[in-house]
Amino acid sequence: MTASSDDGAAFPLDGRRIWVAGHTGMVGSAVCRRLALSRCLLLTATHAELDLRRQLDVEQWMAHHRPDAIVVAAATVGGILANASHPARFLYDNLMIAANVIHTADEIGVQRLVFLGSSCVYPRLAPQPMREDYLLTGPLEETNAAYAVAKIAGLKYAEAISAEKGRHFFTVMPPNLYGPGDNYDPQSSHVIPALMRKIHVARLSGAPRVEIWGTGAPLREFMHVDDLADAVVFLLQHYRATELINVGTGREISIRDLARLLAEVIGYDGAFAFDSSKPDGTPRKLLDCSRFAPLGWRPSIGLREGLTATYRDWCLRSDAGVGVGVL
Repeated sequence: MTASSDDGAAFPLDGRRIWVAGHTGMVGSAVCRRLALSRCLLLTATHAELDLRRQLDVEQWMAHHRPDAIVVAAATVGGILANASHPARFLYDNLMIAANVIHTADEIGVQRLVFLGSSCVYPRLAPQPMREDYLLTGPLEETNAAYAVAKIAGLKYAEAISAEKGRHFFTVMPPNLYGPGDNYDPQSSHVIPALMRKIHVARLSGAPRVEIWGTGAPLREFMHVDDLADAVVFLLQHYRATELINVGTGREISIRDLARLLAEVIGYDGAFAFDSSKPDGTPRKLLDCSRFAPLGWRPSIGLREGLTATYRDWCLRSDAGVGVGVL
């Protein structure tokens, strides 16, 4: 549901200079698409133009461009294998990005900042659905602990600046995301692009079965990235608090059923073999969005609809002939 007017907004977008940090990624590009519908001035910088891990570079760029608001969508991300293989990189990159951008935003007087979090910051065995106040109440999931620690540091830094300096910096916590611009590299992708690629290749090759990591039992909540982008822009305009806020769909599906749904979308009629020797990750992750619901926003893209559109987009953008190129 798109907020098409700035009427009554706490932060009207018209004429504002808004920087989307990480605009080439899946989330950042979706936020840019959504902001293009407004009358703001969109600011972007590629990694070649600006390395967000370098404090001086960030300070100089922001002092020159003077954004009124920032959406921090930049991050080093990946699935279970990538997180487990490169914890130092995930911790360092995401710590530096958060610290440099949030600190400089405070220094130059940015009016609003939205920091993108991740549901993996909640405890591994948090009660379900997960409320915002469950943060830091238990141990993290080990397979992505480094990334989660960096994200927690970023969101806590944004909270601290808001409390101490009176800024309007806050964190949006989405569930698992998917959609155009996702990463399909089998070594670093998240569950939906990883399964989509595997099942697609199996259909093309005529493979009788697809092997999937884990038992297939974990439950996950999935949100199309365009829905998240719409929610982020809505909150940028209308959210008057600075508390962490969950944004989700309220629906969950098991990995096993997700694989079956993807098979229907892709047109694969083979079997699945679940490798229980591989990690499942967190048993269940469902966000409690009761803090967000009274604001009146609702997601509009159903899972089957979103997966169908995402698969079509990926096939159109990937390597000719096989349709499985890394995006």
